[in-house]
Amino acid sequence: MTVIKLLEKVENALEKDLCDHCLGRLFAQLGTGITNAERGKSLRISYAMFTSEEQRKEVPEEPENCELCSDLFNEVEKFADLAAGDLQEYEFRDFLIGSRIDPEIEENEEKIWTELNLTTGEPIKSEVNREVGKLVQEMIEKEVNLETPDIKAIIDTRFDSVDIEISPLFIYGRYKKLSREIPQTKWTCKRCRGKGCDKCGGTGKMYETSVEEIIGGPLVEMTSGKDFTLHGMGREDIDAKMLGDGRPFVIEIKEPIERKIDLKKFERMVNESEMVQIHSLEFTEKEKVVELKQARAIKTYRVDISLKEAIEGARFKKVKYELVGQEISQRTPRRVDHRRADKIRKRKIRDLKLISMESTSMTLDITCDAGTYVKEFVHGDEGRTQPNLAEMFETKCEVDKLDVMKIHYPEGEKDEKI
Repeated sequence: MTVIKLLEKVENALEKDLCDHCLGRLFAQLGTGITNAERGKSLRISYAMFTSEEQRKEVPEEPENCELCSDLFNEVEKFADLAAGDLQEYEFRDFLIGSRIDPEIEENEEKIWTELNLTTGEPIKSEVNREVGKLVQEMIEKEVNLETPDIKAIIDTRFDSVDIEISPLFIYGRYKKLSREIPQTKWTCKRCRGKGCDKCGGTGKMYETSVEEIIGGPLVEMTSGKDFTLHGMGREDIDAKMLGDGRPFVIEIKEPIERKIDLKKFERMVNESEMVQIHSLEFTEKEKVVELKQARAIKTYRVDISLKEAIEGARFKKVKYELVGQEISQRTPRRVDHRRADKIRKRKIRDLKLISMESTSMTLDITCDAGTYVKEFVHGDEGRTQPNLAEMFETKCEVDKLDVMKIHYPEGEKDEKI
């Protein structure tokens, strides 16, 4: 934009009763390093300096009443006091200010942009947020975070009220499940949907507890949070243990009042349980949840198998040679077809390792792709998994016990043979 064109637009803008904030904000994108109020004052001076004597009219001073914002910026300090007062009740590292502006003011602002044919403006909400935020930052001595703040104060400028939005707290770690009687997450009773009935003994739950509750319970107390959610990298069956170095997880605490917690103390509290153990805890962000959910980690299972007829070691070696590195086809198992789409999935068997073998029993370590139905790979699921161990051993096979021994995560954390 040329200087002459700019002065023309400034002249048109000066015909309106705009405060320095609102005048400067019309041209906010034409420079940085100064406030809109400073920009507005400079534009008045520039107009007076650079227009010819013939064009020049008396430059209006900043009006007592702004026709656009209704002198909203005279109340910025009050808004900052309100926000700072409410924020002091919480524990956080950084914050962000948001606002709700009278819709009529926002509509009038857009009308002025259109009338003056301006594309260089900044919304009034952005300036209010920034100016209040700077004052609050000085008052509470905390940093502003524009991307992922721990807490957000939303100021309603119409009613002088503040709403506090607390960002969830996320903690990453690994858990071991040492019980074969608890699910990973809370199972709400299907009959009463959590209200409590005869079927669930009034608890509203199908199981007395879960990995999620054992981990989340102590943490929600430590943080004075409202609720918690466990995000695991996959899940094991209820009757399976999660051993080895554990399953990666993120525990999310909703609306925590306190965020500075002792992770070692939290770990000790959970590890008092005989059913779940946790370790390698660290604070993390929401993006870690997405990472865990999208990961397709290879897994190693230890499976105790009963055989109808004994097999020789040579047969196992032959089957291993034929299966390792090959894909199997798995139609949705009968045990889950009521809640999963009926389709065929391709999964690769990465390794088979014989741990022990007696006459009609054996223990195998099976390493395979994420999403492999390991029990069905063993017994065949009436032919829905092909190939399967039962057919290749030429005898009926049943899974007596299954444990998850290792989740190969992060990517690349694998045994050399895999």
